[in-house]
Amino acid sequence: MASIGALKLCVLLVVCLLKYVGLSEGRYAKEEYSFIKSASSWGKGDYDYIIVGGGAAGCALAATLSEKYNVLLLERGGVPFNNPNVTFKSNFHIGLLDKTVCHNFISTDGVINGRAKILGGGTSINAGFYTRANPEFIRKLESRGWDTKLMNESYLWIEKQLVHWPKFSGWQRAVKDALLDAGVSPFNGFTYEHLYGTKVGGTTYDSSGRRHSAAELLASANPSKLTVLTHATVQKIVFDTTGKAPKAKGVIFKDENGKQHEAFLGTYSQSEVIVSSGAIGSPQLLMISGIGPKSDLQKLNIPVVLDNQFVGKGMADSPMNTILIPFKRPVEQSLIEVAGITKFGVYIEATSGYGQTRDSIHYRHGTSSAEEEQPSTTPPKQRPGEGVEPIVNSNKDVPYEEFMGGFILSKVAYPMSTGELRLVNTNVEDNPTVTFNYLRHPDDLKRCVDGVRLVIKVGQSEHITNYTSSERQNADKMLELGLKANINFIPKQPNNTKSLEQYCRDSVTTIWHYYGGCRVEQVVNSEHKVLGVDGLRIVDGSTFTESPGTNPQATVMMMGRYTALKILQNRLGNKAGI
Repeated sequence: MASIGALKLCVLLVVCLLKYVGLSEGRYAKEEYSFIKSASSWGKGDYDYIIVGGGAAGCALAATLSEKYNVLLLERGGVPFNNPNVTFKSNFHIGLLDKTVCHNFISTDGVINGRAKILGGGTSINAGFYTRANPEFIRKLESRGWDTKLMNESYLWIEKQLVHWPKFSGWQRAVKDALLDAGVSPFNGFTYEHLYGTKVGGTTYDSSGRRHSAAELLASANPSKLTVLTHATVQKIVFDTTGKAPKAKGVIFKDENGKQHEAFLGTYSQSEVIVSSGAIGSPQLLMISGIGPKSDLQKLNIPVVLDNQFVGKGMADSPMNTILIPFKRPVEQSLIEVAGITKFGVYIEATSGYGQTRDSIHYRHGTSSAEEEQPSTTPPKQRPGEGVEPIVNSNKDVPYEEFMGGFILSKVAYPMSTGELRLVNTNVEDNPTVTFNYLRHPDDLKRCVDGVRLVIKVGQSEHITNYTSSERQNADKMLELGLKANINFIPKQPNNTKSLEQYCRDSVTTIWHYYGGCRVEQVVNSEHKVLGVDGLRIVDGSTFTESPGTNPQATVMMMGRYTALKILQNRLGNKAGI
């Protein structure tokens, strides 16, 4: 009998192990992704395209261009497939603290933010919400000559591979009903489209809770024409400056052992280096490579390839403010599934619960957390960089009850406030300084106040209290909990729960939707080619002049696919098969 029991236990353990391996690795099989290699294993190659950054746009670009041309994709991080902090929805907040996949930075405003450092980019660490761009964003692309039919086909290409219907949890359902009661109507049901009212969007998490990131788009690549190097940190772009205009001819990168390599384009007139390093990485790399404001480059002894005063300018981030709703019932974890899209320029979303392991509930969870300590108590000189660690370490023993709740989020959709990015040094592995100037413009502050008022109204709905089994909270209590639950490095002012303007300023955090730094018509043209330079494009959120709807990941991936298809079309005509 004992042997039979032991056998059953072994079978159960094997089944569990197989389930875990299957979930964590997902579609990852060495034969399927034979072209993904560590940077140190690289040998010389002849490439039509070198793509810097394997994020949302970079993976779509590489997969598509490799259908016809030899492509080298360089990613500074590792693969996401076998990292449980990335793969499992229940570990979402742990992933944001995993330094191997998320590179934290603190803006000069005092807001903690993060940059993805992994294949798949932001799609490997975000909350998974999938929705297309708002109609006005699409109209602006059309006015610059973008093909509407091809954009739609590019969205569909992504959706077929990565996107799922959400489970639609009880908390999300309660928020949906509360939004409708608060006047954010009509209810548009499940849709990828950006429509005024309340909707349920798609998700890149499947029904088992496993993430599908842009890295999986590489499964549709031509493996004989694609090389993907992980842990390959590009140091600079190399230019040929002997012609009328500088021409990108390759890049210099370091592998995981710190050894330096040079990768060059083939001798094809239409070959290109395409930078897809994100809103922080792309302007930083351009400036380190000699394209940017001349005076700033000369201060760091960077040889000037092209003087462009707009590189690093126009940085923007959509301010987020939240309130915390306590539950008196077991909390089911849910990430964003419902979106309230208002006509006054504010989006409302919600989350609930945190990671379901004991490890996850004792750590700072990104920028919306339930820690009691406020970073404003940290001396100002300690606030940049290392100032985060003492706060995280001192709050590991927060009682579990602090996490028994849900957040309702308000995002200012189209911030008028903008800032800039400046180099600290010439080391691409160090974060530049970034200023977003959150809520500096009076229109942004007004919309923030209107958004917080709406969030309070939603939080006081009977649909919320019925679901949470908690008493209806008054506004002051909601704001008080919100201030405790949101961590930033902004000194707190007295009476900040009495003034919604002050509450907005004191509790502002990020929703990781920053953009700018290489804006269209200032740094790149409508085809995303860098102005004044040959053989160089930028395809990512750094080129945006506004955030495309409630969540940008769908549109960034679409732009990668679309741009690659247009490149094939322009080079091959009907032979491209588009």
